[in-house]
Amino acid sequence: MTANTGSTILDKIVEHKLTEVAEAKAKVSTSGLEKSALFNRKCYSLKEFMLSPERTGIIAEFKRVSPSKGIINDKVSPEIVTRDYANAGASALSVLTDSKFFGGNVDDLLCAREANTIPILRKEFILDEYQIIEAKSIGADIILLIASILDSKTIAKFARISKDLGLNVLLEVHNQQELEQSLCDDLDAVGVNNRNLGDFSVSLQHSYDLVNQIPDKFLKVSESGISNPKTIYDLKRAGFNGFLIGENFMKEENPGEAMNDFVEQIKLLEQ
Repeated sequence: MTANTGSTILDKIVEHKLTEVAEAKAKVSTSGLEKSALFNRKCYSLKEFMLSPERTGIIAEFKRVSPSKGIINDKVSPEIVTRDYANAGASALSVLTDSKFFGGNVDDLLCAREANTIPILRKEFILDEYQIIEAKSIGADIILLIASILDSKTIAKFARISKDLGLNVLLEVHNQQELEQSLCDDLDAVGVNNRNLGDFSVSLQHSYDLVNQIPDKFLKVSESGISNPKTIYDLKRAGFNGFLIGENFMKEENPGEAMNDFVEQIKLLEQ
């Protein structure tokens, strides 16, 4: 199911995640997850919010810790930050639920869900369909499938399961090969991760190289390494609909205010 990533941070994350999922399954069954009050709620449409002229296209991320940078911001609450993001014009929210490497947890997403009425991405390393059912049970609207840790058959299978549950599906790729091998009909969006998950180096060139290779029927999202409003302006002109930004806002004392200032600068560029 998983690709061999060698001895990298990603490899360690995948190894630990498999153990974590096994422990979660032992505690709560799939049928237990399906009894959640949130399991049967209708998911918000990523496309509707992403393409709304009232919104910015930004998927604003709540992230306390990064494996490469350490603690980014562990002083703020998910409900306040995500509500501020939504008020600043976020098209969607991204909430990390990995605890060991990113300092997140399921409760962060539950808090964000209670505070917001826009789509929420469960930012997680999905390796088992149990995690997809769990995402639905905690109020997520969007599931992330990462091409570098899943083979093409598993991506297609997980995308179908997600769509059957009413979830939106975001496929994440890093290069041309992953894109070509991983595309399937049950995707809503394709994200280009500008960060190499092997060594965590970042280059926006990955987005520019791949934007025209992504079929237009999918939303196109540029992820990571976006810190300048001019970059959003350029990426929009290149053909991107969405922009996942976390660290640039989270490193500030008030992430929501940081996003608001960022959005105001984008508006000035677009005048």
